[in-house]
Amino acid sequence: MLEKLFSIKHQGSSVKTELIAGLTTFLTMVYIVFVNPAMLAQTGMDFGAAFVATCIAAAIGCFIMGFWANYPLALAPGMGLNAFFTYGVVLGMGYSWQSALGAVFLSGCIFLVLSLFKVREWIINAIPLVLKQAIATGIGAFLALIALKNAEIIVASPATLVQLGDITSAGPLLAILSFFVIAALMFRDVKSGVLISIFIVTITAWALGLIEYQGIVSAPPSIAPTIMQLDIAGALELSMLSVVFAFLFVDLFDTSGTLVAVTQKAGLADEQGRMPRLGRALSADSTATIAGSMLGTSTTTSYIESVSGVSVGGRTGLTAVVVGVCFLLMTFFAPLAQMIPAYATAGAILYVAVLMLQNLKLVNWDDMTDAIPVSVVLLMTPLTFSIAHGIALGFIAYTAVKFVCGKKDEITMSVWVLTALFLVKFALS
Repeated sequence: MLEKLFSIKHQGSSVKTELIAGLTTFLTMVYIVFVNPAMLAQTGMDFGAAFVATCIAAAIGCFIMGFWANYPLALAPGMGLNAFFTYGVVLGMGYSWQSALGAVFLSGCIFLVLSLFKVREWIINAIPLVLKQAIATGIGAFLALIALKNAEIIVASPATLVQLGDITSAGPLLAILSFFVIAALMFRDVKSGVLISIFIVTITAWALGLIEYQGIVSAPPSIAPTIMQLDIAGALELSMLSVVFAFLFVDLFDTSGTLVAVTQKAGLADEQGRMPRLGRALSADSTATIAGSMLGTSTTTSYIESVSGVSVGGRTGLTAVVVGVCFLLMTFFAPLAQMIPAYATAGAILYVAVLMLQNLKLVNWDDMTDAIPVSVVLLMTPLTFSIAHGIALGFIAYTAVKFVCGKKDEITMSVWVLTALFLVKFALS
């Protein structure tokens, strides 16, 4: 049955590998079920309800991506989008969280329409191969920054923006240990090396008294305070138009960049970088976003942490389905999962970043019209802390350098259109 659903053997994988990949991906992104409700609670939303909504919305997205699109790509309410929801729309602009959920719902509906009419598919296929390679490496650098930040290996500095943290403290040391354990195990072709390292660091942290045992099972909190509380009428106000557009724009390019990076890493794209079943994959996050807004959470999007599962062999939708099941189980096992500290997964994320950066070898560095846009994406994605901004600036750089160097024939009409839209977006922001 599993072979019929997912074509596991055809993709060169196995059920065991897919299960390990799914669990690995889940453990690298499980932090969202604690971070997201804590952030949404600042708007006045019930923490417990937002926790359950986060888990269920993630599961819905993963199931659609797994069963319908057959991609090893996991989804959950997105970081950055939840910050905009909380600090931008509700606390900043003064709208109610119900109206903000309405805006998320509308953006999801527009997103779904764009997917059904293949507008999103056109956008992704319009990305030149060199920019697809650049996006993968840019996200790799972005992941490295996140991992180092989560582990407190690098910290904020008022003078230089960032600086080296106290790497002699327990958290950074355990993150470094995790990274080298993964390197040693993966070098020996132990495909569950990422998962093993996370468990080793978590158990070590517990033994050293750095984390407390908080129990194993608890009853799921009630979702009643947030389910179907969205205010669509409030979101239809003219003043909310920019909010809906912002949710739509960020999700569009964050998801597109993530999808390109994961499929490139998994080897699911063809020689031109085109992806099979792309339309189905693109409908998963928009559908999950609509469902999530009804349940009571911010925009659901594809997670770049999916690469961690791909790196240990995940190649089919079974990986995503396993992640979805884990998210549903999280509603019962919240105390146990909460024990996994950020530095336990930082090593895994950093290792994945190294793998993503290997795409740099595919770039023709002798052609400066390729090297320049790749460098822009590679640098600006982590430095702006935004996949969407990295992609936008990469498009602008690609078009500009091809034009001034006399290679305007390589600029397709779709690239011209997207570049113009990016320029307008920056001009109006």
